[in-house]
Amino acid sequence: MPKFIPYNHDQNAMVVINFRDQLQPGTFEHAIHYLIHEKLDLSIFDYAYRNKDGGRPAYNPAILLSVVLFAYSKGITSSREIEWCCTNNIIFKALSCDTVPHFTTIASFISSHPQAIESLFEQILLVCHEQGLLGNELFAIDGCKMPSNASKEWSGTFKELQQKRAKLKKLIRHHMREHRRIDKTESADAEKQKRTTQTIETLSKAHDKIDKFLKTATPRMGQAKRPTEVKSNITDNESAKMTTSKGTIQGYNGIATVDKKHQIVIDAQAFGAGQEHHTLQPVIERIKVRYQKLKIARNIYRKNVLVTADTGFANEANMEYLHDNKINAYVPDNKFRSRDPKFADQKTKYGKRQPIKKIQTRYKEVIPASEFHLDAQTKTCICPTGETMWLKREGTDRYGKHQKLYFEGRLSKCRVCPLKTQCMQNPDSANHRSGHGRQVSFIIDKERKNKYTEWMKVRVDSELGKMVYSHRMSTVEPVFANIGTNKGLKRFSLRGRAKVQGQWQLFCIIHNIEKLANYGNLTRAKRK
Repeated sequence: MPKFIPYNHDQNAMVVINFRDQLQPGTFEHAIHYLIHEKLDLSIFDYAYRNKDGGRPAYNPAILLSVVLFAYSKGITSSREIEWCCTNNIIFKALSCDTVPHFTTIASFISSHPQAIESLFEQILLVCHEQGLLGNELFAIDGCKMPSNASKEWSGTFKELQQKRAKLKKLIRHHMREHRRIDKTESADAEKQKRTTQTIETLSKAHDKIDKFLKTATPRMGQAKRPTEVKSNITDNESAKMTTSKGTIQGYNGIATVDKKHQIVIDAQAFGAGQEHHTLQPVIERIKVRYQKLKIARNIYRKNVLVTADTGFANEANMEYLHDNKINAYVPDNKFRSRDPKFADQKTKYGKRQPIKKIQTRYKEVIPASEFHLDAQTKTCICPTGETMWLKREGTDRYGKHQKLYFEGRLSKCRVCPLKTQCMQNPDSANHRSGHGRQVSFIIDKERKNKYTEWMKVRVDSELGKMVYSHRMSTVEPVFANIGTNKGLKRFSLRGRAKVQGQWQLFCIIHNIEKLANYGNLTRAKRK
């Protein structure tokens, strides 16, 4: 018979645990403990407490902040689960000094201090600057759309919500008639009557909820120059319906600005809109103000720092803002890859796609006029192969409303052009003396209207622009991967933009603390 080490459950043991020894230098929990107790000013939370002259003592914000940050770093966002961890996990017990805050206390702490969390974010950023983790050479801006604590089924314009209210009212009347009919029958089905009553109560609550919202709220308007009504949401009217690669969601767009050197998040904001156009200017201004406040730089953009953002931030107003404020930015339009020869085979790189059936016409598809570069100021046009075309004539469109420029390729160039068969409807005409080269036309006032977009196109299409923009994805996307995949942030659990922004900043704080733990020099003062 084999021999085993004997064991006995009926025995006592005393284990001596020093909580400070559980927080080993070099770990994330040690970084949290050191920053909170040695570096950060937590008096920013004092405004919320009024128990100086009486009342029950409150949990210290240092304890609550420690356990919340460590829980978020492990993907734990449930306040009930955080309370359980404070009871059963040794690291949580070390961070909380063996106290167990109630889950309602934890939830209230997370949702009640968005301004204090903003201040914490700036204090952590200042520590990153002191540790030399900020390069201040290139900033990458991007957004991450995530669902919020609101259902998209409760979204709609005021007209749609009024129609839904009327439909609910009609359903309530129908079930009320059904309820009265069952009452009048001699053999009334008690179970069916109970279900009908519950249905009426559910529909009535939904009706009253919509009715109250329509009477107290105002229509929500969009961000365009001519604002139109956008869908409101009864549960969280600051969130928005937005389209993502995984379908339509009701949520917020978390915008992050990341410094290239060590991928430190220097700004984190949440916006309740799917479009990113209107977020670029507030983000850039917030960074400028923050750097002034922290005395890092009076005007960081005067130091020729590079700013990159993806195509979602590109429109004429933003390009004009960047140009007028002399910000060294590179924000491409949505066709910049089609102008780059490196991506010429992008569509066929991963195999043939399902062909799209198109209506047969007598004209073949040729290189569109959008691939030709027009300088509306000098009235010059360059074809995709880099050849200068000649201005054939100036005129107006068929309605006489817009001025147009008509360009034609030089016959001697088009005759030997390698793109002749792709660019011309009838390539053989170039071989005849009476033939002509490729012809294109542009509406000149539209091009002048988008002069700042054209200015940005020239910057992005340059060799320097391509090199700078190539760093955007490798700078900001790993941050979203860390927060979304490693930290498990798949949706915001709070409601209201201020609270959601506080939660978004908490996760960005965790990301920055990890960078401090890995690349900084966080040392603990010697014990007295």
